[in-house]
Amino acid sequence: MRTNKVLLIYTGGTIGMGQNPKTGALEPLDFNHLIDRVPEFGQISTDIDVYQFNPPIDSSDMSPQRWAEMVDIIAGAYDRYDGFVILHGTDTMSYTASALSFMLENLTKPVILTGSQLPIGQLRTDGKENLVTSIELAAAHHDDGRAIVPEVCIYFNGHLLRGNRSTKQDADGFNAFDTFNFPHLCEAGVNIVYNHHLILRPDFSRPMVAHTKMDRGVAVFSLYPGMEEGMMRYMLDYKGLRGIVMRSFGSGNAPQRPWLPRLLGEAAGRGIVVVNISQCVAGAVEMARYDTGFQLKEAGVVSGYDSTVEAAVTKLMHLQAYSDDPDYIRRKMNESMAGEITL
Repeated sequence: MRTNKVLLIYTGGTIGMGQNPKTGALEPLDFNHLIDRVPEFGQISTDIDVYQFNPPIDSSDMSPQRWAEMVDIIAGAYDRYDGFVILHGTDTMSYTASALSFMLENLTKPVILTGSQLPIGQLRTDGKENLVTSIELAAAHHDDGRAIVPEVCIYFNGHLLRGNRSTKQDADGFNAFDTFNFPHLCEAGVNIVYNHHLILRPDFSRPMVAHTKMDRGVAVFSLYPGMEEGMMRYMLDYKGLRGIVMRSFGSGNAPQRPWLPRLLGEAAGRGIVVVNISQCVAGAVEMARYDTGFQLKEAGVVSGYDSTVEAAVTKLMHLQAYSDDPDYIRRKMNESMAGEITL
């Protein structure tokens, strides 16, 4: 049953910042100041309740504990709202969107993350449109009452993106995010045009299942010309390491150094899950395409297909928190759990 209510979760970020008159630096404002800057709120037909992180946090300080807090907030209020909007800093928004897509299993309501590149109080801000449209998207529903977009998304600059496909592409421009390996879920111009065939369809007969545990034993490293064996060995010997996201060249290639597949094979033998994703922003890993990629596959490295680094990291964190079986985790990394990879 619909409630005609949306919960707005304010975590912090540029959208709610103001300029310190003494230093000129941006600093968080109380959320009530933010609301005062958006008179358009009074024209929104959906009722809006607010949950505010106190104090607001810079997105650079985002952590698995904060993700769990968001999941608890959403799970606790799930039946009372038609959808949820999370105001979030842009720097780690794609990590949060990816994490929540795995932590909110069988999500049947929209969770829309948004923010801005300029504070909402500034004249040229992009924050007002991002916020107002996100609320509209979170409340949007079919004639039968079911949500139009029942998944974790990012809305920015007229585009609705699948959260676990997104990457921040621009530190300064209003078009800050894109999904290079997946089309946009909708475009918001004069009209909101949905690509219904791309949107996830959960089992509406089953409840949403909230997961709050995340395992931190994940490392990310990029291959580069001249990489030394000792550096990689030092990382692989870290006691708490359970998973690695390896950013390789092109379609999954690596330098032809005998020590590289040997070290990765030894790590895989100890139960460390190594996932191969491309350093390219578009395209997918094909480990059988070239011999160098095939050698990695033979060493026990698994393909991350067209996964973003944000999705690969948070998916590993999620799986490792609930399983000690590396073979199970490898199998799940090769499955699409929330639309994060193309198979």
